[in-house]
Amino acid sequence: MQQLTQKLGSGDMIIQDVPYPQLGKGMIIVKNHYSIISAGTEGSTVVAARKSLIGKAKERPQQVKQVVDTLKKQGPIQTYRAVMKKLDAYSPLGYSCAGEVIEVGDGVTEFEVGDKVACAGVGYANHAEIVSVPTNLCVKLDENANLKDAAYNTLGAISMQGVRQADMRVGESCVVIGLGLLGQLAALILRASGVTVIGVDVSEAAVKQAVDHSVVDLGLTRDASGIEEQIQQATQGYGADAVIIAAATSSLDPINFAGAIARKKGKVVVLGAVPTGFDRDPFWYRKELELKMACSYGPGRYDLNYEEKGIDYPLPYVRWTEKRNMEAFQRLIATKKIDINYLTTHEFDFENAKSAFDLVVSKTEPFTGIALKYNIDKTVSKAKISTSESSKPGKINVSFIGAGSYAQGNLLPNIPETNDIGRIGVLTNTGTTSKRVAEKFKFQFCATQEEDVLDEKTNTVFVATRHDSHGPYVLKSLEAKKHVFVEKPLCLLESELNAIIAMQSSVNRAVMVGFNRRFSPLTETLKKAIGNNPMTMIYRINAGAIPGDNWIQDLEIGGGRVLGEVCHFIDYLTFLNGSQPIKVSATALPDANQLNDTLNILIQFENGSSGVVAYYANGSKSMAKEYVEVFSAGLSATLNDFKELKIYGKGKPKKTKIFNQNKGQKEMVKAFVDGLLKDGNAPIPFSDIVAVTKASFKVLESVKRGGQQVEI
Repeated sequence: MQQLTQKLGSGDMIIQDVPYPQLGKGMIIVKNHYSIISAGTEGSTVVAARKSLIGKAKERPQQVKQVVDTLKKQGPIQTYRAVMKKLDAYSPLGYSCAGEVIEVGDGVTEFEVGDKVACAGVGYANHAEIVSVPTNLCVKLDENANLKDAAYNTLGAISMQGVRQADMRVGESCVVIGLGLLGQLAALILRASGVTVIGVDVSEAAVKQAVDHSVVDLGLTRDASGIEEQIQQATQGYGADAVIIAAATSSLDPINFAGAIARKKGKVVVLGAVPTGFDRDPFWYRKELELKMACSYGPGRYDLNYEEKGIDYPLPYVRWTEKRNMEAFQRLIATKKIDINYLTTHEFDFENAKSAFDLVVSKTEPFTGIALKYNIDKTVSKAKISTSESSKPGKINVSFIGAGSYAQGNLLPNIPETNDIGRIGVLTNTGTTSKRVAEKFKFQFCATQEEDVLDEKTNTVFVATRHDSHGPYVLKSLEAKKHVFVEKPLCLLESELNAIIAMQSSVNRAVMVGFNRRFSPLTETLKKAIGNNPMTMIYRINAGAIPGDNWIQDLEIGGGRVLGEVCHFIDYLTFLNGSQPIKVSATALPDANQLNDTLNILIQFENGSSGVVAYYANGSKSMAKEYVEVFSAGLSATLNDFKELKIYGKGKPKKTKIFNQNKGQKEMVKAFVDGLLKDGNAPIPFSDIVAVTKASFKVLESVKRGGQQVEI
């Protein structure tokens, strides 16, 4: 299928063939009829992409700071890879569209094939022939709905939320500052609600459009003579009951102007992208004005449970969610209480989308809404897409399922470029990522369907997806008799672990988990120094906080930080002492969300060794992340953030220091490939992987039991 993409680095915008989107649980596949270009949000993205690197840096000072922090912690190579991954990626555009349902996923009961729908969401409602969208970001339409108007779905919901935040009553007055798409939509909704609307914009054309189509009761340009007095007169001398700022500017004028024209105790709602550093006197302080923010489409936005899992908020307690805002907007269109047809000033065939964005950037003529129209008679194929003819089959033929930031920075660049390694296929949850990864790393094709990367051409699968899919993909790969490398964790459920153990025994294929730290060069030096004597170990991790609403903290998707990351450190201590864990006890610092991400773990090993994993999410980011101490047979050692190793014995301590942090990712990938080439075995014994995974499950069990020791 075809999708519009842009590279952040070069600004190149192209329509290209990408894999058909995957149909996940609780999602629907939609064939687009129309999508709408948001001149504000998307226009700024396109303009930024077309700037020089210096220009990009000036626009994104926070991201520049992140780059500098990464450089300090991980060195130039990893920083370069992270930056180039962002700059070279095919970024999808679009977030508002309408079309016809052509497939429904598991668990979907609200929609059927053939339904007309309007869709929303960055990364979902793309400018593409086919899109895959979660059900809470879709609304069903009447079969006779005007799909061009319905495609304004996202923009309508955003404007609707701004109006709801203003909390207007019939007969009240509202000034809308900024009469672009959002401003005009907000004004239409306000007028349909019986509110007197005054529109203000710096553009005379935007004001004229609003006046000509009866969108506002009074339209004024910002530089109109006596504008404040005119607004006072139009509001019977009270001032506006509410002001909605729908402008996009770096100027403080909108927020200060809002303070001047609002009545005492009035509301100011920020709907657009404007600074809020208003002057306290004379208006805001003396009038006791209320400043409110409108969060995108409404309640549910940025909530993983709502948007991805489809868990709705109960209507008696949350009357208007983002989906219900979309439904209300579509009802206003269907019942003709608002007429938005005039907003579409330009329409382009999808094939000419680049010309549409050129208009947005150049502003060679006035525009408001720009619609992209799709060829709905075109048949869209699910076939894999060839990307490179240079990769030939070898002894080890690799395919990737999942290829996000970690895979692109640490796995893919480290696959040896030899005739022994064939690069076959790439499958990710977005076609743009699949295409870019397959091209950059010279894989033969990118695909939509699992069977394409699990066919007879592939004998080794790398799994680098979200944690909840690790176990299922490992099982599917083993069933297809492939060797498997899976990023940690191996799986999230004990039932999955038992199934993997049985399947691995049956097919006798290598299973490797990405426990890279045991392959670090400094670890190798440490391991040789301490030998195989029983030892005591401490591994302190200054992990830093991750918000509770992040997918990693979600027990169903990410498994939480114990299963998702602490397994790394249990494996490291297992490797150092040379025997497997047999007992664990763990206590977690109480927290309101029960994240269990600040905890102490005591581990007993088969050979009598013991270790402590001190995993703390409540510390300062300025402190080094990882620190290891080992004590064994008169020797002591410290390893600081995989950059500095000190070994203490007789005489002066032996110190080894490297310039760039090295956690062993390159060495790990090479060891895995070398093991397969040598005898078909992974460099980490499967029994170690099983023991570490079981120990991770038992850590959570011990925490629930208040620190009671649990046998593995």
